[in-house]
Amino acid sequence: MPSASVARVQRGDISHMLSLAGQFQPYQVVDVHPKVSGFMKKINVDIGDKVRKGEVLAVLEVPELQAQLEASAFDMAQARAEITRAQHEIRRAEAVHAAEHLNYQRLLDTSKAQPGLVAQQELDDAQSKDLSSASQVDAAKAAADAAQQHAESAHANNEREQAIQDYTHVVAPIDGVVVWRYADTGALIQSGTNSNQQDLPIVRLAQSTLLRLRMPVPEDDVQYIHEGDTIRIRIDALSRSITGKIVRFTRNVNFETRTMETEVDVDNRDLSIAPGMYANARLAMASVHDVLTLPVEALVIHGSQQMVYVVDAQNRVRIRPVVVGLQASKLAEVKSGLEEGDRVIVGGQDKYSDGEQVTSVLVPSQASEEQKESGGVIDMKADDSNGGAQ
Repeated sequence: MPSASVARVQRGDISHMLSLAGQFQPYQVVDVHPKVSGFMKKINVDIGDKVRKGEVLAVLEVPELQAQLEASAFDMAQARAEITRAQHEIRRAEAVHAAEHLNYQRLLDTSKAQPGLVAQQELDDAQSKDLSSASQVDAAKAAADAAQQHAESAHANNEREQAIQDYTHVVAPIDGVVVWRYADTGALIQSGTNSNQQDLPIVRLAQSTLLRLRMPVPEDDVQYIHEGDTIRIRIDALSRSITGKIVRFTRNVNFETRTMETEVDVDNRDLSIAPGMYANARLAMASVHDVLTLPVEALVIHGSQQMVYVVDAQNRVRIRPVVVGLQASKLAEVKSGLEEGDRVIVGGQDKYSDGEQVTSVLVPSQASEEQKESGGVIDMKADDSNGGAQ
């Protein structure tokens, strides 16, 4: 009888693991520019310093700003004096108008009571003075309104000058670490209001308490990437392993590297991980546990159907169709068609026919397999393009 190498159908696990090389980056990187130009009077930080949001990083000296602020304060005081003078003018005009109106009213009442006693010319003069004094009251009120508007304008101008003066104190926009310092005391610093200028910032801040681990996922494995997937991370430089979750990916495959950038957020409140460090990450793309497995050499394709050659209890070959699930390099998951303990022929199946009696030779085979794949290289161009503020 011909002999046949057979392996047993066993229960085990099959998993696909993707190994990726990644690089840590700060969650945010901000170049801090001043709003105004001036001389560096004092700089309070240096590289490596940890700063809090709102902390004063540097103080600039701009002499002309102080003069402008004093001028605006003088203008505001002058406007308040104009308002006071206008209010006094209103009261004076109202007093004059009250007297002229009372005089005209008396003459008018007398003329009505005793016609001809008061000359018409005198009555007309009194009425004219009454109307003139009323118009002076209106003019005084208009002048007061103009003085009030002037005061509001002066106040707004003073607030603007004060805001510009406050810009001489450059504060940290985020909590972070000073990763580079570009200016020293006494240097002339240009404002960063014009995006077309190539002026250097004062400092560069990096939010390093939370890091982005950026990894390139090969095009063939993009389908397995989902938000929330758990990933194991090994930092060789620190001999440390951590667990993270995928939080975002670009949903776009790079044309040159054929990879998709994927990110994991890593807590780094103790600043033990330095941005720029490399890490090796392992992502379980697909896995099954406690399932029937058999060697892939036992599978034979007949048309569109996958078949196996089973050796039964009487050592006769039986050809059976099977349904296969997850498949690795050495093992495949059996969904139906076989039972645990069945013996299947591995290799050279075309030498045997259905019903043929054989002598089986049991070949030891593994029950579980973890297939490992390696990802692509890190896209340094993407790193450079995201080196500024994010």
